[in-house]
Amino acid sequence: MNKVALPRGLRTVNRVVKALLGTGIRIGDIHVLTVVGRRSGQPRSTPVTPYEVDGERYLLGGYPGADWVHNARAAGEGTLAHGRRRKRVRLVEVPVADRGPMLRAFPEKVPNGVGMMVKAGAVTEGSPEEFAANADRFTVFRVVGA
Repeated sequence: MNKVALPRGLRTVNRVVKALLGTGIRIGDIHVLTVVGRRSGQPRSTPVTPYEVDGERYLLGGYPGADWVHNARAAGEGTLAHGRRRKRVRLVEVPVADRGPMLRAFPEKVPNGVGMMVKAGAVTEGSPEEFAANADRFTVFRVVGA
């Protein structure tokens, strides 16, 4: 799987967002996911936007090869924080064959995320069909306990 490099500007935005969210400030639906690093054993955090499809919550790993995806896969659990509220969650990877509905829903549910993914080159137009067609490139986790 080819790794899509997160553009420098987006890395900076992620750091700023994590810092703001860490103070308890809420920024829309953005949460901070913290999981144990698969190599370091240390907590690793990244901004994510959970979204709901058919009553279940999901996280999209839209950048192939992203460290947080590898860490979440290895840990299988983490902490999801929104403002000052923190909740332990299990992260269950959705099989590639079952990702279509979650991927088709992403552009409608998280339009700001689509813009970032287009800017990073992960998708070209960001349509529901394009997301579903890339089910083998994008990781989807079902969030249990959120």
